[in-house]
Amino acid sequence: MAARPIWRGQIRLALVSIPVELYSATKSGAAIQFHQVHEPSGKRIKYEKVVPGIGPVDRDEIVKGYEVSKGHYVLLDPEEIESVKLESRKTLDLVEFVDDDGIDPMYFDKPYYVVPADDLAEEAYVVLRDALRAANKVGVGQLAMRGQEYVVALKPHDRGMLIETLRYADEVNKSSGFFRDIGDTKPDPDLLDMASMLIERKAGEFDPNEFHNRYVDALHRLIEKKQKAKGEKIIEEADEAVPKGSNVIDLMAALKKSLGDEKKGKSESKAKKPAAKKASARKEPEKAPARKRA
Repeated sequence: MAARPIWRGQIRLALVSIPVELYSATKSGAAIQFHQVHEPSGKRIKYEKVVPGIGPVDRDEIVKGYEVSKGHYVLLDPEEIESVKLESRKTLDLVEFVDDDGIDPMYFDKPYYVVPADDLAEEAYVVLRDALRAANKVGVGQLAMRGQEYVVALKPHDRGMLIETLRYADEVNKSSGFFRDIGDTKPDPDLLDMASMLIERKAGEFDPNEFHNRYVDALHRLIEKKQKAKGEKIIEEADEAVPKGSNVIDLMAALKKSLGDEKKGKSESKAKKPAAKKASARKEPEKAPARKRA
């Protein structure tokens, strides 16, 4: 089944409007979902919507309410909420352009693919994409989607463009409250050099396919074991305990060992093939005299 757009509208740049569709760029992945089960009967627990003193109620009787004071609500029907008009509801108006690295990563939330709605929109779409790429800029604006209004960043991505929703300022905790107790002490130059060497040796390109959710994999294995054991309790071996912060660590020794292990591993892998060649070279002279005596 073809993916369905989660938003249809237009990107507006001054007097130019570009019809586009938005598609989610991410998916839930392999997360395992648990249910609450009544152990004696083995049946799943269900939840009912109830009103104190009345009991279970039908879905049709439920509306949204905003609590203005303790126990007092302003009730709103879906039609009333839907009637609130927002200019950004069907239009993403690009109000400013910032450097492509000018937004703190803390504010990025969720990515969406932006696709031209039809062939007629493609020309203007490509022009905007390439103009952003040439200027190293990101377009910023607001749009309404799924009952919420979001600040978004529009940027070139591969052959198309990507929109990333951004968090509002009041949704991000200031870092100063968490880092204020970290002192201004400068690190030891030798330690810094060794750490830099280790980072340089492990430098590479990020490939998301190299990483797997090991917790989910372990849960799958546990579930399979549990099925074979017919409900018998299974306790997996725990990982090594994480050292507590109170432990004294010889940082220099740890860095030296890390660099040594890294160097040793590379030298051993390189030495394997040459060693095999030398061994074969030693065997050949032993066979030659044998042929002469024969």
